[in-house]
Amino acid sequence: MTARRQINLPEELCASAEQQFGARFGGLELFLEFVLREVLRNDAGALDKAEQEVLEKRLRDLGYL
Repeated sequence: MTARRQINLPEELCASAEQQFGARFGGLELFLEFVLREVLRNDAGALDKAEQEVLEKRLRDLGYL
């Protein structure tokens, strides 16, 4: 298994993200892992500018940026 790290995030932010996305992703940690992997992905093609703007807006709306 891959080594894990702990991070501290505001409770209200976690609760909101968990409420909106937790069921779809199987929990807050899996959702955040997905988001980080998508942001850091640099394989077959980088996010185009429009996709990047949409993702950044969503993360801003959630309070991550």
